[in-house]
This record gives sequence, C-alpha cells and structure tokens, in this order.
Amino acid sequence: MIDDTLIAQFDADGVACLRGLIDQRWLEIVGQAIEDDMATPGPHFHGYAVDGKGSFHGNLRVWEYHDGFRAYCFDSPLPDVARTLLRSERINLFYDQLFVKDAGTDSPTRWHNDQPYWPVRGDQVMSFWLALDPTDLANGGLEFVAGSHRWDRWFQPEPFGPTEVTGGYERNPEYEAMVDIEAERERLRILSWDLEPGDVLAFHALTVHGAPPNLDPRRRRRGYTVRYTGEDARYYEGSGLSEPLLADYLTKGDRIGGPQFPQVLG
Repeated sequence: MIDDTLIAQFDADGVACLRGLIDQRWLEIVGQAIEDDMATPGPHFHGYAVDGKGSFHGNLRVWEYHDGFRAYCFDSPLPDVARTLLRSERINLFYDQLFVKDAGTDSPTRWHNDQPYWPVRGDQVMSFWLALDPTDLANGGLEFVAGSHRWDRWFQPEPFGPTEVTGGYERNPEYEAMVDIEAERERLRILSWDLEPGDVLAFHALTVHGAPPNLDPRRRRRGYTVRYTGEDARYYEGSGLSEPLLADYLTKGDRIGGPQFPQVLG
C-alpha cells in the first residue's frame, strides 16, 4: 500500500493520503475509545464550546490510560508505515491526540506547523491523522501547504480556541509570526482530500496546515492523530512549548525515548 509514489509525495509535499490504511476492526477499537474519552475525559482534555454553535473535544496522551488507544499506537500498521516514510529503523511514539469537531462547530483550526509546539528537534518527526467519519472541507477537513516542511520556517505557537492556554504561549525569539496563508492562496499549492473512515493523512511535523470550521449541521468530524519520531529526534528545551508534552527525565539533546516516548520499533 505504501508504494514509491506515496513515498515521493510525502518527501516532496510533506503530506500524503493513505487510502484505506486502517481496517474496520481498528476503526471500531478507536471509535469506542473516543466515545469513552468524551464521556470521561482524561487529564489533558482541552475542549470548549463555541457560543452555542457546536463544541470541540480535544485531548492528548490518551494512549497512556486507554487500552484501545495504546493498542492502535503500538500494534496498528502505523509504526511500520512511519519506518518506511521516515527511513528510520528506530521508531518512537511521541504522543497521540483527539480532535472532535461537533456538527455545526463554527471554529476553524488556524494555519500552523506542529513542531514549534513540541519539545523535539530533528527531521524524522511526523503525524498520522485518522478519519473516523466521512470528512471534507464542509465539515472541517484538513488543508496542507505543499512543500512547506522544507521552508525551514518555525512559526510562533498560538492558542487554537478558548482552552486553558487561551492566554497564549511564551514567545520564542527563534520563531516568526505565521504568514497569511489565505492572502497567499493563489501562489501556494494547497492540498486537501475528501476522506472516508479508515483513510489516513501522513504529514511531516513542519508542514503548514489548518482546517475550516465544521459548518455541516448533521456531521461531526472525529480525527485521531498519532505522532512518531525516528532516529534523529532529540529532546528540546525552549520557549513556547506545550507543557503536557514536557518530560522531566530528559534534557536538551537527549534521544527521544523513555516511558513517555516509548520505542515501538527497532
């Protein structure tokens, strides 16, 4: 399923669509785990309501307390695909994250790239975004700026909604403000896919991406993302990082690993 064409697309564009990668058995396991977390959220929950116009349920590091998420992170096809796309025999689980936009949730996901939020440096860092519902731009499908993972530009982290970090992230002098992607649409190549349950978007940690609001009054959009690192990934300490991702047993320059970032291959 992961052929040379998909590998070349991932390398060139920083994103590729992997059709039907996840089968029905895994969809049922992850779907039930999502429902469980929505009923009883874990400790890193960061959801919010949008002034009577829907709601967003976000959470991260959910593999640590739910067997279904853990099994998917360790035993699904993802680690093997990460090894192929990252060209790394060693693969570590970095973290996982839920993104559930309820039907009619008028809240876009602003343009950003992920790695500036994360305490990791290295090129072998990526994500897999699993669609659990039919997903398109009408109900909040993701968009990506092709090739932006090779801009070598790190954009200042900003909050995504009225969560516990609404006050903002610490400013990092090494980062720059996000460019106005909407104003630059005509000169950029922006990619998106209509997805069916089981389709997966694989993307580099520096690929710029965002998502429109879910304005469909009938369809929610459940996404579940797992992040992995390869051999060159090293722990980073600096400003503007997501606090739930920090590991007090690592120091700057250490290889990613240990109980919070377990090795899954290699």
